[in-house]
Amino acid sequence: MKAIYYNTFGALDVLEYGELDRPELGPDSVLVQVAAASVNPVDWKVMSGGLRSRMTSVFPVVPGWDLAGIVQEVGPSVTQVRVGDEVFGYARMDFVHHGTFAEFTAVPERVLAQRPTSLSFGEAAALPLAGLTAYQALVHRLHLDAEDRLLVIGGAGGVGGFAIQIARSLGAEVYATGSPGNHGYLASLGAHPVAHPTDARQTLATIKPTAVLDLYGGEPLQESINLLKGAERIATIADPSIVAHGGHYVFVQPSSNDLDALSNLVNSGQLHVEIQEHFALAETKAAFAASMEGHVRGKLVIDVATLEPR
Repeated sequence: MKAIYYNTFGALDVLEYGELDRPELGPDSVLVQVAAASVNPVDWKVMSGGLRSRMTSVFPVVPGWDLAGIVQEVGPSVTQVRVGDEVFGYARMDFVHHGTFAEFTAVPERVLAQRPTSLSFGEAAALPLAGLTAYQALVHRLHLDAEDRLLVIGGAGGVGGFAIQIARSLGAEVYATGSPGNHGYLASLGAHPVAHPTDARQTLATIKPTAVLDLYGGEPLQESINLLKGAERIATIADPSIVAHGGHYVFVQPSSNDLDALSNLVNSGQLHVEIQEHFALAETKAAFAASMEGHVRGKLVIDVATLEPR
C-alpha cells in the first residue's frame, strides 16, 4: 500500500512516500480503506521527537490519527462495525506505529463511528481529533451551559473553530481571540471577536468570562487563573501544570459516543467543518509545512483515495 512514513525522528526531510505492507488485523480491529485524513500539530510534534518521553514510537511510523473511509475487513470479535460501513474516527492507540496517512489502516472498533451523512469523506476526516478535543473540554470538563460566557483563546484554528460552534449549540455566549484578519470568520461561527491580548488582564476584565478554553498557554492562561480566582472553570490543551491549580488539562480521548454527538451536531446544522486546503497523500510534506507555520484557519486535509460513498 502507498503510505507516508518515517524511520527516525527529525524535520520534514525524514518523511518518505512509498510502499509499506498493510497492517495486520487483530481480533477487535477494523481494516479501513482510507479516503481522507487530516493534519494536526501533534503529527509533526511526534515526528520531531518532541513527545518521545510521553509516547512510544515503533518505526517505521505512519503519522496521522484522523481518518474517514470504508471498512474492508473486521476482526472476529468486532460487533458494532460491518464491512462496507462508511466510518470516521480518531485512531490514537497506545503507541505510534500504524497511522492514517496510508491507503489502509487497522484500528480498534472503539475509535470509530458512522460517517456523518451530511459530510464528505474529507470533511469527516477533518473533524475527529479537533472536534473531540473541543467537545470533551467543554462538555465533560467545563460542563458548559447557557449561563456561561466562554472565552476561547485562539479561536480560528481547528479546535477553536469547533469549540465556538459547540459552545453556541449549548447556548453559551462566546468570545474568541484571533488576528484581525480572522475576526470576520470568528463572527461567522457565532463568537464575539477579540484581538490577541497584549494586555491579557485588561482583556479578561472587560469580557468577564465564566469559563475559559485556552489553546496557547502563557500569560493569558495565568491571568485567567487570577481573574477566575482558581482554575476549576479553565481547560487548556497547552499546559499540564493547570491541574495543580485545580483546572483541566485536555488530552483528547478516543470515543465513539462523542463522535456520534459531533455527528448529531453536524447533521442538525449546528457544526460546520472549515477546511483551509486539501493535499494529495504524496504532498504531506507541504501539508506539514503549512501546519508548522501556525496560521491555519480550520483544518488541512490529506486526500488519500477517491472512494464512492453509498
